[in-house]
Amino acid sequence: MIFNVSFIGLLLLLTAVVWLWSRRLAQRAGLPPGEVIYSDDGAWFINDQPLYAEDLQLVGKPDYLVEQANGAIIPVELKSRKAPTKPYEGHVLQLAAYCLLVEANFGVRPDYGILQYRDVAFAIDYTEEMEEDLLSLLAEMREDMFATDVDRDHNDWRRCARCGVQDVCYQRLA
Repeated sequence: MIFNVSFIGLLLLLTAVVWLWSRRLAQRAGLPPGEVIYSDDGAWFINDQPLYAEDLQLVGKPDYLVEQANGAIIPVELKSRKAPTKPYEGHVLQLAAYCLLVEANFGVRPDYGILQYRDVAFAIDYTEEMEEDLLSLLAEMREDMFATDVDRDHNDWRRCARCGVQDVCYQRLA
Protein backbone atom coordinates (compact mmCIF):
# COMPACT_ATOMS: atom_id res chain seq x y z
CA MET A 1 0.00 0.00 0.00
CA ILE A 2 2.85 2.39 0.82
CA PHE A 3 4.38 1.64 -2.57
CA ASN A 4 1.14 2.62 -4.32
CA VAL A 5 0.84 5.91 -2.43
CA SER A 6 4.49 6.77 -3.13
CA PHE A 7 4.08 5.89 -6.79
CA ILE A 8 0.94 8.02 -7.10
CA GLY A 9 2.66 10.91 -5.33
CA LEU A 10 5.65 10.68 -7.67
CA LEU A 11 3.33 10.54 -10.68
CA LEU A 12 1.47 13.65 -9.51
CA LEU A 13 4.75 15.48 -8.93
CA LEU A 14 5.99 14.54 -12.40
CA THR A 15 2.71 15.72 -13.94
CA ALA A 16 3.02 19.07 -12.17
CA VAL A 17 6.61 19.52 -13.36
CA VAL A 18 5.66 18.78 -16.98
CA TRP A 19 2.71 21.17 -16.77
CA LEU A 20 4.88 23.97 -15.32
CA TRP A 21 7.55 23.35 -17.98
CA SER A 22 4.95 23.59 -20.77
CA ARG A 23 3.51 26.83 -19.32
CA ARG A 24 7.01 28.34 -19.11
CA LEU A 25 7.68 27.32 -22.71
CA ALA A 26 4.38 28.91 -23.77
CA GLN A 27 5.17 32.16 -21.93
CA ARG A 28 8.63 32.37 -23.49
CA ALA A 29 7.10 31.90 -26.92
CA GLY A 30 4.64 34.74 -26.25
CA LEU A 31 1.63 32.46 -26.43
CA PRO A 32 -1.74 33.50 -25.04
CA PRO A 33 -3.45 31.25 -22.48
CA GLY A 34 -4.96 28.12 -23.99
CA GLU A 35 -4.02 24.83 -25.59
CA VAL A 36 -1.44 24.71 -28.38
CA ILE A 37 -3.24 22.83 -31.17
CA TYR A 38 -0.71 23.49 -33.94
CA SER A 39 3.02 24.08 -33.87
CA ASP A 40 5.49 24.49 -36.68
CA ASP A 41 8.66 24.80 -34.60
CA GLY A 42 8.85 21.25 -33.25
CA ALA A 43 8.94 22.39 -29.61
CA TRP A 44 5.47 21.00 -28.82
CA PHE A 45 5.02 18.23 -31.36
CA ILE A 46 6.11 17.47 -34.89
CA ASN A 47 3.74 18.91 -37.47
CA ASP A 48 4.34 18.71 -41.18
CA GLN A 49 0.79 19.56 -42.26
CA PRO A 50 0.31 23.10 -43.58
CA LEU A 51 -3.03 24.87 -43.46
CA TYR A 52 -4.67 25.19 -46.86
CA ALA A 53 -7.46 27.31 -48.38
CA GLU A 54 -8.18 25.66 -51.72
CA ASP A 55 -10.43 28.43 -53.08
CA LEU A 56 -7.63 30.97 -52.59
CA GLN A 57 -4.78 28.59 -53.38
CA LEU A 58 -3.21 29.74 -50.12
CA VAL A 59 -0.98 27.52 -47.99
CA GLY A 60 0.74 28.42 -44.74
CA LYS A 61 2.31 27.12 -41.55
CA PRO A 62 1.90 29.47 -38.60
CA ASP A 63 4.37 28.98 -35.77
CA TYR A 64 1.56 28.30 -33.29
CA LEU A 65 -2.21 28.08 -33.09
CA VAL A 66 -3.63 28.39 -29.59
CA GLU A 67 -7.21 27.36 -28.83
CA GLN A 68 -8.61 29.35 -25.94
CA ALA A 69 -11.28 28.21 -23.48
CA ASN A 70 -13.99 30.12 -25.39
CA GLY A 71 -13.17 28.23 -28.63
CA ALA A 72 -11.26 31.09 -30.24
CA ILE A 73 -8.15 30.05 -32.18
CA ILE A 74 -5.28 32.55 -32.12
CA PRO A 75 -2.43 32.36 -34.65
CA VAL A 76 0.99 33.31 -33.28
CA GLU A 77 3.91 34.16 -35.56
CA LEU A 78 7.42 34.33 -34.07
CA LYS A 79 10.04 36.70 -35.43
CA SER A 80 13.67 36.33 -34.40
CA ARG A 81 14.58 40.00 -34.74
CA LYS A 82 14.03 42.84 -32.28
CA ALA A 83 10.70 44.55 -32.65
CA PRO A 84 10.36 47.59 -34.89
CA THR A 85 8.46 50.61 -33.61
CA LYS A 86 5.39 49.16 -35.29
CA PRO A 87 5.07 45.79 -37.03
CA TYR A 88 6.16 45.61 -40.65
CA GLU A 89 3.33 45.53 -43.17
CA GLY A 90 4.56 42.23 -44.60
CA HIS A 91 4.51 40.62 -41.15
CA VAL A 92 0.98 41.91 -40.51
CA LEU A 93 -0.22 40.55 -43.86
CA GLN A 94 1.45 37.21 -43.13
CA LEU A 95 -0.46 37.07 -39.84
CA ALA A 96 -3.67 38.04 -41.68
CA ALA A 97 -3.08 35.10 -44.05
CA TYR A 98 -2.83 32.79 -41.03
CA CYS A 99 -6.08 34.23 -39.65
CA LEU A 100 -7.75 33.53 -42.99
CA LEU A 101 -6.33 29.99 -43.02
CA VAL A 102 -7.61 29.38 -39.48
CA GLU A 103 -11.11 30.37 -40.58
CA ALA A 104 -10.89 28.17 -43.69
CA ASN A 105 -9.58 25.12 -41.81
CA PHE A 106 -11.33 25.35 -38.43
CA GLY A 107 -14.47 27.36 -39.21
CA VAL A 108 -13.59 29.91 -36.52
CA ARG A 109 -12.68 33.50 -37.43
CA PRO A 110 -9.91 34.82 -35.17
CA ASP A 111 -10.49 38.28 -33.68
CA TYR A 112 -6.74 38.85 -33.63
CA GLY A 113 -3.34 37.24 -34.03
CA ILE A 114 -0.03 37.77 -32.28
CA LEU A 115 3.28 38.87 -33.80
CA GLN A 116 5.94 37.90 -31.26
CA TYR A 117 9.28 39.60 -31.88
CA ARG A 118 12.32 38.77 -29.78
CA ASP A 119 11.53 41.49 -27.25
CA VAL A 120 7.92 42.61 -27.79
CA ALA A 121 4.61 41.05 -28.79
CA PHE A 122 1.95 42.85 -30.82
CA ALA A 123 -1.70 41.75 -30.78
CA ILE A 124 -3.00 42.60 -34.27
CA ASP A 125 -6.77 42.86 -34.79
CA TYR A 126 -8.02 40.82 -37.74
CA THR A 127 -10.52 43.25 -39.25
CA GLU A 128 -12.67 43.09 -42.37
CA GLU A 129 -10.45 45.83 -43.83
CA MET A 130 -7.31 43.78 -43.21
CA GLU A 131 -8.92 40.74 -44.85
CA GLU A 132 -9.85 42.86 -47.89
CA ASP A 133 -6.26 44.17 -48.12
CA LEU A 134 -4.96 40.60 -47.98
CA LEU A 135 -7.39 39.36 -50.66
CA SER A 136 -6.42 42.29 -52.91
CA LEU A 137 -2.74 41.50 -52.45
CA LEU A 138 -3.30 37.82 -53.21
CA ALA A 139 -5.16 38.74 -56.42
CA GLU A 140 -2.32 41.08 -57.41
CA MET A 141 0.26 38.37 -56.72
CA ARG A 142 -1.68 35.89 -58.87
CA GLU A 143 -1.70 38.38 -61.74
CA ASP A 144 2.06 38.92 -61.35
CA MET A 145 2.70 35.16 -61.49
CA PHE A 146 1.83 35.15 -65.17
CA ALA A 147 3.30 38.54 -66.08
CA THR A 148 6.47 38.57 -68.15
CA ASP A 149 7.82 41.74 -66.53
CA VAL A 150 7.26 42.57 -62.85
CA ASP A 151 8.86 45.67 -61.35
CA ARG A 152 10.72 45.56 -58.05
CA ASP A 153 8.49 47.06 -55.35
CA HIS A 154 11.15 48.32 -52.92
CA ASN A 155 14.50 50.11 -52.68
CA ASP A 156 16.13 47.93 -50.02
CA TRP A 157 19.36 46.24 -51.13
CA ARG A 158 19.16 43.86 -48.14
CA ARG A 159 15.92 42.39 -49.46
CA CYS A 160 17.56 41.89 -52.84
CA ALA A 161 20.55 40.19 -51.23
CA ARG A 162 18.24 37.56 -49.67
CA CYS A 163 15.92 37.18 -52.67
CA GLY A 164 15.50 33.80 -54.32
CA VAL A 165 15.42 35.24 -57.86
CA GLN A 166 18.30 37.72 -57.61
CA ASP A 167 20.39 35.74 -60.11
CA VAL A 168 17.90 36.43 -62.91
CA CYS A 169 16.61 39.84 -61.79
CA TYR A 170 17.71 42.78 -63.92
CA GLN A 171 16.47 45.28 -61.26
CA ARG A 172 18.43 43.89 -58.30
CA LEU A 173 20.12 46.30 -55.93
CA ALA A 174 22.68 43.87 -54.49
